[in-house]
Amino acid sequence: MANLDKYNKKRNFDKTTEPVGKIINKNSKKLKFVIQHHIARKDHYDLRLEYNGVYISFAVPKGLSFDPKDKRLAIKVEDHPLSYGNFEGVIPKGEYGAGTVMLFDKGYWYPDKEPDFLNGPIKFLLKGKRMVGRWSLIKFKDENWLIIKEKDEYVKNKDISSYKTSVKTGRTMNEIKNNKNKIDIILTNKEKLIFKNVTKEEIFKYYKKIFKRMYPFLSNRLISTVRSPHGMNGEKFFMKHLNNKNKGISKKNIKDKFNNKKDYYYIKNINGLLSEVQMNSYEFHIWNSQVDSIKKPDILVFDLDPDINVSLKKIRDCAKNLKNILDNLNLKSYVKTSGGK
Repeated sequence: MANLDKYNKKRNFDKTTEPVGKIINKNSKKLKFVIQHHIARKDHYDLRLEYNGVYISFAVPKGLSFDPKDKRLAIKVEDHPLSYGNFEGVIPKGEYGAGTVMLFDKGYWYPDKEPDFLNGPIKFLLKGKRMVGRWSLIKFKDENWLIIKEKDEYVKNKDISSYKTSVKTGRTMNEIKNNKNKIDIILTNKEKLIFKNVTKEEIFKYYKKIFKRMYPFLSNRLISTVRSPHGMNGEKFFMKHLNNKNKGISKKNIKDKFNNKKDYYYIKNINGLLSEVQMNSYEFHIWNSQVDSIKKPDILVFDLDPDINVSLKKIRDCAKNLKNILDNLNLKSYVKTSGGK
């Protein structure tokens, strides 16, 4: 039975910003998972698997491995509330788990059958931003389990310690510890009209406000932008190669179809996004694959681009029918409206 009493008793919510534990009764078709990097008394990773309205939680000292030869210890700890899946910050000194918490990964998990968290074993698929593939949890003593990567196409020689930033905010552990969300971008030409009566400063403030909503879609993905140095009605150009040396921007060197190497780029944090706005980028296009797996896209776009004589009703019907097909395949889909029409 899911129970958050132990979680709540261990925490003083007048001192910690961690969420108060409440069980959420919902019938989820898809089960969420999160992994949090936690530097407390000891550096470790917390794997949390949604089940019966809570996160069943395991402390994994070395984190998950992509190598089936590694048998990593996973210690089952108290259940956590689903609201904990968004928690990132510093637990104060003297409190339970005192230290820095970073949201390392998130996504969905798919157990092969009804999971037995008392006795195991539990075989499951993870579909996260960083951790993708099949793993097994095997109990061997008391609350001590082993988590082992299964052999599949996602086996690779990669250490998870190479991931240094949050999938939520793009911050490093040190930036979270020191609460570094400082905006060090200097905005020029604030009063320049970009669209009708909208100024560059107003657009800058808008992107600053929506960063937390926008970043999960930008995180770890190369981008191309449309730059409009003379406003939306002036001359525009498409930007896909790195020319912005701001600290909030990272690059990836890739060979093009002519075998020439070019620097593509992606946004690491809020400063990276705002520096692009300062450079007059107001339209962002993301790659459908992540930086560390360029040749394995995890987003598929169906572009409904109808003839001018096709009615709006037919376009709507087409979109709804396509969504029904994807729903039946257990593929999550969204309407993304864009373009001149």
